[in-house]
Parts: sequence; C-alpha cells; structure tokens
Amino acid sequence: MMNYNNAGHRMTRRLCVLALAGFLASVASLQAQDRAPRRALPQADGVSPGEIQRLFDAYVVMQAQQELQLSDEQYPKFLARVKALQAVRQKNVAERGRILQELRRFNAAPVLDEAQVRTRLKALSDLDDRAVSEVRDALAGIDQVLDLRQQMRFRLFEDQMERRKVDLLMRARQANRQRNAP
Repeated sequence: MMNYNNAGHRMTRRLCVLALAGFLASVASLQAQDRAPRRALPQADGVSPGEIQRLFDAYVVMQAQQELQLSDEQYPKFLARVKALQAVRQKNVAERGRILQELRRFNAAPVLDEAQVRTRLKALSDLDDRAVSEVRDALAGIDQVLDLRQQMRFRLFEDQMERRKVDLLMRARQANRQRNAP
C-alpha cells in the first residue's frame, strides 16, 4: 500500500516530467518553425534561462530519486541537501558572471585602471576558492544521507545530467542559429 508521502513524491515527479516535456516540446517546435530572425539566445516561448535551470534542477532531483533508489526516509533529507547544492552552484555562477562582466568593461575601456582590475581579479580568485569549499561542503552533506554505492552513483549521475544539459543547450543554440540564418 502506498503511503501519502510516497504518493506526493510520485505526483511531484510527474509534474516535473510534464514541465520538462513541455519545455523540450517548445524547443522542438522552435526548431521546426520558420520565423523571422530573432535576438541571439531568445527566450523559448517566454521561458527565461532561470526558469529553464529550475526545470532542469527539478528534473535532476526527480531522476536522482529513481537512479539512486532512495528510500522514503532518505528522500526528504536528500532533497533538501541537493537543493542546497544547486543553490550554492547557482549563486557562485551568478557572482562569477558579475565579476567577469566587470572585467569585460575594464577590458573595453581605453585606459586600464590597474587597481580596480587587481581588486576584481582578487575577488574572482577568492570566489573560486570559496565556491570549491561550498560545493565540497554541500556534497559532504549529501554523502551523509547516502550509502557508499549511492554516493558513487550520485557522482556518475551528476556527470551524466551535466552532459545532457550541455547537449540540450547546444541543440537549442543550433536550432536558433538555423532559424536566424539568412
């Protein structure tokens, strides 16, 4: 007999799959459409890059539950810790992007402000060090919930999901280039 908690997980899984399927369908329909050229990296039918990342993160959590064969006891703890890992990564990527944008502005300036560049390079180095530590701590938290086989599977699973995400993004960009080609 299915308990309420397990039924809730299954409903969440179905909703995530439906949302991701909808996104993938919109990418596929964009590939098939013959539209006028658009801006580089358009938002697919109003879906922002942040929303795409959230959908993918939800899909990863759902797939991880199945791939790792998490128990009902493990799942809530795992979910909280994976979300923390995802938040750490997203925060660090965003902060790194801001610093790199500042460095691009400095690079485009006719006169180099060496003091500001050194300060931002130091901030970038500090961020990279902090990010490694935060990700390591978040992974250690996940490892506390998983047995050794699940830990191994999680590392392999993360690599596989990252490859799928890159592949999906490359396909979307290729479709965008084909639509914008003269």
